[in-house]
Amino acid sequence: MEPTQPPQPSEPGASAVPPAPAAYPVSGPYAAPGPYTSPGMPYVAAPGPYGPYGAPRATTNGLAVGSLVSGIVCCLPPLGLVLGVFALRQIKKRGQNGKGLAIAGTALSTISTLLVVLGLITGQIQEGVRAFRDGMREAAAVRMPTELRTGECFLDDSEQGEYTLGVRVVDCAEPHNGEITGRFEVTGFDAWPGEKKLQQLGEERCETMAGTYALDTWSLGPDAWTLHYFPDRRAWREGEHRIACGIGGEERTRGSLRSDATTLTTDQMAFLTHVNPIEDAVYEEPEDDPEDDIEANRAWAADVRAAIDSARVGLRGRAWEKSAQAPVGTYLASLDSASKQWGKLAGAADADAFWAEYDRAWELLPEEGSKDVRKALDLTSTPPPADGEKGSA
Repeated sequence: MEPTQPPQPSEPGASAVPPAPAAYPVSGPYAAPGPYTSPGMPYVAAPGPYGPYGAPRATTNGLAVGSLVSGIVCCLPPLGLVLGVFALRQIKKRGQNGKGLAIAGTALSTISTLLVVLGLITGQIQEGVRAFRDGMREAAAVRMPTELRTGECFLDDSEQGEYTLGVRVVDCAEPHNGEITGRFEVTGFDAWPGEKKLQQLGEERCETMAGTYALDTWSLGPDAWTLHYFPDRRAWREGEHRIACGIGGEERTRGSLRSDATTLTTDQMAFLTHVNPIEDAVYEEPEDDPEDDIEANRAWAADVRAAIDSARVGLRGRAWEKSAQAPVGTYLASLDSASKQWGKLAGAADADAFWAEYDRAWELLPEEGSKDVRKALDLTSTPPPADGEKGSA
């Protein structure tokens, strides 16, 4: 048996603490008391005032958002002002977010409302509305020439020979520089035929359409010419195979140039239909003088005489209105003389004989008689400026 070690003496002044009985554990320092919970519930370290789940999250007021949006877009300024006032009341009552939005919307709407009132007083709003309406009208009026109907007038700001992205349709009473005489479909080509071919087709067909659209040729100004619009390669691939024809010029004019069955009387139509072929034949005079090509000049003179004779027959076979009977009779007498003279020109043996009859043939073309008939029929009675004539050698 080993000897037991005697107990160590304690520090001076310290009393000996008897050991606790083995059955009871020694207790440590007491923890700070925490919040009490109901019996059987888990301990809550930091409960909120409304229980373990905390307070519900505050929402943003919808009227405040609406007020700000209305104030920004400036569509309905008074609406944004009203929404802002109601939003501030609801936010204060319900404890919602969005006070800054409501204040900003109210301020912007107030400024917009003042601007609207000022614009109404000064007329700026009306001017802006008119400008917007005119802009929308102009935008809606821009169309491709091939989409226009016969008789519609338009403004084309593109230069001659340039690609046209669109023309602006206007009333024919307003200034314009073009008028649609018709359009036609290009057929017989599986692929794009090229600009040169389309331009050739446009010149040929559009010249004919212009002749039937504006029968009163004296009403055309000196700078009026035939127009044609054809599709480019891309438009052709997209299915646009039409060519639009028109009459126009560099200068803007007012009023329609249309003079056909839709605008003319039967007597006006009859006179122009018989007389215009004479003008067409005269304008086909060869560029070469008789010394260079006598046969071409003879053939031209024969064509002019044939047109004159056709007019003589057609005009004599019609019963004219009383006011036009005397002028038509005088005009027919002039045509009879002109027919004989142009017959001599067509039968000239050589260039010298041709020149001998040339000036007299031109003198007998009854322009003065035509002027009197036109005046009686209420057609344009002022002839267009004459092109330079060859004159005798």
